[in-house]
Amino acid sequence: MEHIVQEVTVLILPIIFAITLHEAAHGYVARHFGDATAYLQGRVSLNPIRHIDPFGTVILPLGMLILSSVTGGGAFLFGWAKPVPVNFGNLRNPKRDMLWVALAGPAMNLLMALLWAAFLKGQLAFGMTEPFFQDMADAGIKINLIIMLLNLVPILPLDGGRIVVSLLPPRLAWRFSQLEPYGMVILLVLLFSTVLTNVLAPFISISYYAIRMLFNI
Repeated sequence: MEHIVQEVTVLILPIIFAITLHEAAHGYVARHFGDATAYLQGRVSLNPIRHIDPFGTVILPLGMLILSSVTGGGAFLFGWAKPVPVNFGNLRNPKRDMLWVALAGPAMNLLMALLWAAFLKGQLAFGMTEPFFQDMADAGIKINLIIMLLNLVPILPLDGGRIVVSLLPPRLAWRFSQLEPYGMVILLVLLFSTVLTNVLAPFISISYYAIRMLFNI
């Protein structure tokens, strides 16, 4: 039990920042391009409570962490935050601006991964040897890279799916958008069959080690 508590305390801040700023970025960019839906609902906010889904953000990931610790299996975490509402019809140029709204979340996660790496570099540069904060910074890099790459998978309603819709010609974009009702089922099947994990793992590893090399950490 003590091991689980330690893991949770290391992961909690990186996860909260990762989901909060990811969702807030979507809302901020949507407002910039003409859709104030998220802003009017108070979702362009750094307050994590506004973005947390009780089951998807807290209960499910914590339950999976406890289960993996009890069974001795590899740690497999999955969850989600409340998606920021975006009315793409309100955007000044819906098809074009959808691209920037969708990219905003993953871009924010990349920025946070770099900031966590800078935090770790600062600790090493100033001789701080507290393992807790080093583990937290390392977790911050990994969590943000995982969220960024997972969201770039070209399946609706993920950000990658929105990007595909934005880039495809109108007729193909419409056909692709018809798959959205089945998107979460497809995603869950790919995740729990480990197909998606196996596909993303090399990209996560390459990105992680590239950032460590960039900061020499």
